[in-house]
Amino acid sequence: MGPALLLLGVFTFYPVVYGAALSLFDYDVISPPRFVGLAHFRALWADRYLWLALGNSLKFLLVVPVLQILSIGLAVSVNAPLRGIRWFRAAYYVPVITSMVVAGLVWRWLYEQDGLLNYLLTRAGVLTRPIAWLGQPDLALYAVMFVTLWKGLGYYMVIYLAGLQSIPPECEEAAVTDGATRWQVFRHVTLPLLRPSILLASTISAIAALKVFEEVYVMTGGGPMFRTYTMFYYIFDKGFQQLDLGYAAALAVVLAAATLVLSAVNFRIFRQGGWTYY
Repeated sequence: MGPALLLLGVFTFYPVVYGAALSLFDYDVISPPRFVGLAHFRALWADRYLWLALGNSLKFLLVVPVLQILSIGLAVSVNAPLRGIRWFRAAYYVPVITSMVVAGLVWRWLYEQDGLLNYLLTRAGVLTRPIAWLGQPDLALYAVMFVTLWKGLGYYMVIYLAGLQSIPPECEEAAVTDGATRWQVFRHVTLPLLRPSILLASTISAIAALKVFEEVYVMTGGGPMFRTYTMFYYIFDKGFQQLDLGYAAALAVVLAAATLVLSAVNFRIFRQGGWTYY
């Protein structure tokens, strides 16, 4: 375990400790660090941009349950022993290996007022006139959410597919023998046995939702009117554009604390049996 621990220590544990310590200093790269104690954390309470960014990041958590439901359904559909099913699995996984920068640029073009999405929707009669999806304050965040959902679907499908293939077939066969329908087998046998996969996928997706950055940076830049201004983007803005590294570190500590709380809730619900399937 030595090499793995060394890598974690250098690239994970040391940055975490250094970032937490940096939150106690006022540092702009140019001047020497100046100790300010908890001044940054006291300033956070009056920072309207913090609450705006935190609210947008929490809204992003709406992606998590939708992503889990669709991923489970997709995993069940590609788990069937059909001819050519491996090609379908590979096709669903293509967005995962696509660079987020490339995907963001493509989707930004699709969302343009004269883009392909508006063209298809207007031709189908769904829209009467084109919409600037990324320019509408009420729609921009949800448009970015959809890209996150589209890109992560194949990744979580693989997690659930591995979970489905690890379930002993005797369990489902016994339920069918006892007269259970396909829905009853899925609800009372398959889903409970998928609980470890659900715990893993929900925790990872929730953390990823709180840390979303690339989509926002490429597609909207935090706009319009700060409606896609997430916590990670605010940290980037403060640290690397305004060079207020101490305050950015304090924001990162807040985000880390929120992530830990959310992960603990996930573990309590799915690992200790707080959520049932009945």
